[in-house]
Amino acid sequence: MKRALVTGGSGGIGAAICRRLAADGLHVFVHANSRLRQAQQLAAEISAAGGAAQAVAFDVTDCARTGAALEELLAGGPIQVVVNNAGIHDDAVMPAMKPAQWSRVIDVSLNGFFNVTQPLLLPMMATRWGRVISISSVAALTGNRGQANYAAAKAGLHGATKSLAIELAGRGVTVNAVAPGIIATDMSGGAFPKEKIEQLVPMKRAGTPEEVAGLVAFLASDAAGYISGQIISVNGAMI
Repeated sequence: MKRALVTGGSGGIGAAICRRLAADGLHVFVHANSRLRQAQQLAAEISAAGGAAQAVAFDVTDCARTGAALEELLAGGPIQVVVNNAGIHDDAVMPAMKPAQWSRVIDVSLNGFFNVTQPLLLPMMATRWGRVISISSVAALTGNRGQANYAAAKAGLHGATKSLAIELAGRGVTVNAVAPGIIATDMSGGAFPKEKIEQLVPMKRAGTPEEVAGLVAFLASDAAGYISGQIISVNGAMI
């Protein structure tokens, strides 16, 4: 059984990804930082439905502690699918943005990508099969007022994705990013009222976490073995 780690797995999109990967037969590590109880509940739900899941907790911005946590997981074998979904918002227009707001958002999304992914690569490469999938955002493609920090962090993932894809192309490991648009989650619910969504999205609706998870599941499958270095949008024709 292949093993998958989904960072930020206790959130809306992350939970949908965990459920879908488990349904596809992977053993899923549901990662959380401050939301361990939610991750444990999700792992229990997946297990009750016949899947294999386990909750894990660590701060992706702490390189040493992340490395120690991953070392424990790797003792049970390689993790062949990693979904870098952990990310945060801390919005402000740039003239009013505090240095801590900039650094914190970059630290979780971009430095967290490195801290989590890098220790998993050699064991993954040794199996000659692996999938690295990062959850980006439409903001990285278009920009968004008040989110220079978030857009920069997610755009950084795009460059890292393309570079890492080239490095691992001969090792059976694909590297891709998924860039959702407006997705109906608890985090986005208050930010995008129905009228705003109809104005921004040609499909006139928000996407669902399950629609994002469906693409992630495909990229994590054998069928996507020739797709690498790509940034794929899920945004209802926004761009």
